[in-house]
Amino acid sequence: MLSQYVEERYAADLLATNTSGVGYLLKQRVADVEEFIEALRRVAAGGTALDPQVVAQLLVRRASDPLERLTARERDVLALMAEGRSNAGIAAQLVVSESAVAKHINNILAKLDLPKADADHRRVLAVLHFLGVGG
Repeated sequence: MLSQYVEERYAADLLATNTSGVGYLLKQRVADVEEFIEALRRVAAGGTALDPQVVAQLLVRRASDPLERLTARERDVLALMAEGRSNAGIAAQLVVSESAVAKHINNILAKLDLPKADADHRRVLAVLHFLGVGG
C-alpha cells in the first residue's frame, strides 16, 4: 500500500489479514528511489516493508487503546456482549463452548484493566468501553 497519510485502521487490517508480502509506505518514501525499489523487492519476495511512521503510529495507538490488546475473537465476543447476548447466545453464534466464551470474557476484562469490584459490573463496563461511552 502506498499512502499520503498514515491510516491506522488500514495499516492494522493489512497486517492482521496478510502474513507475507506486506508493505505500507508513505508516498514521501518514493523520493528515495533505491529505498523504494528495495522495499518493493522485499514485499515481492514475501517480506514486509513498513514505513517507520506507520510503525510509530500503530505502537502509539496500541499503547493508548486497551481495545487494541484484544484478539480478533475477543473483539467478536465483546461485540456480541454489546448486542446483549448471554454467554450461551455468544457460544451459539460463534460455534464454541460456553466455557470458551467465559474464558474469552475473563481475558477481555483483564486486558481492559477491569478488576473485580463489588460496586461495578465489569461486563457492562467492558461494553461501555467498547461503545466509547463513559471514558
